[in-house]
This record gives sequence, structure tokens and C-alpha cells, in this order.
Amino acid sequence: MDFLDYAFMQRALLAAVLVGITAPAVGIYLVQRRQALMGDGIGHVAMTGVGLGFLLTWSPVWMATLVSVLGAVLMELIRWYGKTRGDIALAMLFYGGMAGGVMFINLAPTGSNANLTSYLFGSLSTVSESDVTAICVLAAFVVLVTLGLRRQLFAVSQDEEFARVTGLPVRALNLLTAITAAVTVTVAMRVVGLLLVSALMVVPVAAAQQISRSFAATFVIAVAIGVSVTIGGTVTSYYQDVPPGATIVLLTIGAFIVLTALAAPLARRRARARTSAQSAHDPGECTIPGTREAADEVGV
Repeated sequence: MDFLDYAFMQRALLAAVLVGITAPAVGIYLVQRRQALMGDGIGHVAMTGVGLGFLLTWSPVWMATLVSVLGAVLMELIRWYGKTRGDIALAMLFYGGMAGGVMFINLAPTGSNANLTSYLFGSLSTVSESDVTAICVLAAFVVLVTLGLRRQLFAVSQDEEFARVTGLPVRALNLLTAITAAVTVTVAMRVVGLLLVSALMVVPVAAAQQISRSFAATFVIAVAIGVSVTIGGTVTSYYQDVPPGATIVLLTIGAFIVLTALAAPLARRRARARTSAQSAHDPGECTIPGTREAADEVGV
């Protein structure tokens, strides 16, 4: 535990825990909406914010947050109104965001490719106190939204038409989801990196879905996986001198593989338990399973 003696590791671990909580918390809604790659697109746009931060000598985290939110709102507008040319518009937005980031950071007096690399792939030693403050504030916003509005966000993610019929403000909730995803990207970029953050938003959710049968269980397991791999990746990065973002993503994929391997025997065990429970409650006479329920459904 000697790594806790260093201030930069304390900051990195705090940031890692917050990333491990927020990324899957938002990712579960993106997966439900079949927008798993949205975080990757926002990460490209956020690069322009990082470059502008260096160029204007303002906090790259806060500038990336502002640009990411604007980009996420624009992505939602394109999704609503973009018909045949929507994909082209999104591609231009993503690649333009990446090109703008590279250009601005090279024009900045204090900018360099090394600075850009730390934001693209994460860096433990560069997490400053101001970064931690910004990450804490942004993470608090993400947690409040994803937990406080979980029922509404889940309803919209599952079926927009049904949610609209029930009176929910579907477009406002979609915008809020996109904005929350943008904020999460900027929370995670100092630890995981802009190019890898999407994996931490999606893979823990996909791993949790292998063994869970409800939204609440998936949420809890995904967040537990996120916190575990971010802490494990950060500590491994310190001792082995490897990139933290890549380490965290590889650990996340490893967790997905393990849980996928456990899913099949777990499903068989559940099926046997369900069969045993049904047999214990069956009447003595010979009854074909399901006939009573089918008869009830048709009014017999």
C-alpha cells in the first residue's frame, strides 16, 4: 500500500473510483438505447475542448465539458431531424472534433503532443488537484441524474413511444441522457482517456447482463465491475509502469469473459431450481405444465 504515500496516486485513485461509478451508471442507459458507441463519438468531440483549453489557457477539463455537452446536444438534434444524411453529419462532427483538438493543442503556447496523449489514453501523474475538484463536481451531477431519474430514463430507454404516451418528456430526457454521457466522458478522460472511455461505459454493463436478470441488479453489478477494474488498473499501472487506460479496458474485457463463462452454468442451475420448485408444487394428478395458465389466458 506504499502507493498511497504519494499525493498523485491518491488523486488518481479518487478519480478512478469516480470514473468506475459514473461510466457504467450512464452506460447502462446507452446500452438500453442501442447507442453503445455514443461515448466514443463524444470523446472525439471532447478533443476539441481539450485543445481549446490549452489554447485559451483555461482548464482543459471544463472546456472539454462545455464542448462535449454542445456536441452531445448536436448529436441528439441530428438523430431527431437528420434523415438520409444523418450518418454523414455525425461522421463530420466526430472527425472534425478530433482534427480540431490536434490543431488547437499544437497552436497553443504550452500545448504539445505529450499533453494530447495524456488526455487520449489517460495518465496518472498528470491528475492535478483542480482536475480532481472538477471530476468530483461533474461526477456528483452524473450520479444525481442516473439515480434520481432512473425510472424515467429507463422507461425512455426501453420504449420511447410508450414513454411519450405516459406523459414523459421524452426529448428532454433524451437530451439529459446525452448531456450526462458527455459529462461522464470528461470525468473519465484523465484516467481512461478519451479514446477508451466508451469501453468503460459499455463493457461492464454487457458483463453484468450475462449473470443478472433485472435492471437494478445489472446497474449494481456494472458499477461494482467499474470500480474494481478502475482501481485494479490504476494500481497495476503504478507498479508495472503501463498505460492506465489500456490496463483498465483490458481488465474490463477480462471481467466480461469470466462472467460470460459463468453465465451458462448459472443459467442451468437456475433452470434446475425452477423445475424443482414447480415439481414440488404440482398436484398429484398428471397435468401438462402450462395448460392451466393457457386456459386462464383464454378465459377457460
